[in-house]
Amino acid sequence: MNTILKITVVVIIAAILFSITNCSGDKPSGNNTNETADANPMNDKGIGPVTSVTVGTIDNTLADKGKEIFAAKCTPCHNTPDMDIKKIGPSLKGVTKRRTPEWIMNQILNPSEMTQKDPIAKDLLAKYIAQMANQNLTQDDARSVLEYFRQSDSK
Repeated sequence: MNTILKITVVVIIAAILFSITNCSGDKPSGNNTNETADANPMNDKGIGPVTSVTVGTIDNTLADKGKEIFAAKCTPCHNTPDMDIKKIGPSLKGVTKRRTPEWIMNQILNPSEMTQKDPIAKDLLAKYIAQMANQNLTQDDARSVLEYFRQSDSK
C-alpha cells in the first residue's frame, strides 16, 4: 500500500472511532442539571462523587497544598492557572469563574465519566481531543487543587 493510501485509511479509522466515542447519544445523568452545553455552566455540578462544596474565605494552607499537587500531577497537560495559555488541556485561568466548585472537583476526580456524560466536559474533549487522565486524587486533594484555583483567580 502506498503512503497516501495508508494515511487515508488511518484518518478514516480515527474519524470513525472519534464519532463512536463522542456521539453515543447518552443523556447526561447523575447530579448534572444541564441538558445541553449551552445552558448556564454555573448551574452544572458535573457527574461524580462531589454534590456540594461550601467555599468561603480562601484557605492559603489548602491552596499551597493544591499548588504542590497541581505541579506534580497536572502541569504536563495544563499551564498554571495564572497563565492564559492552553497546552494539551485547556487554560485554567479563571476556571472558578466559569465552572462550579463541584464541577471542577468532579472533573478532577471523575474525568472519564464526565467526558462521556457531562455536556461541558464532552465539548472540551471534542475541542482538545485528549482525554484528561485520572490522577487518582482523593476528594481532599481535589479540594486543595480547587482552593489553589480560587487563590489564583482572586489575584
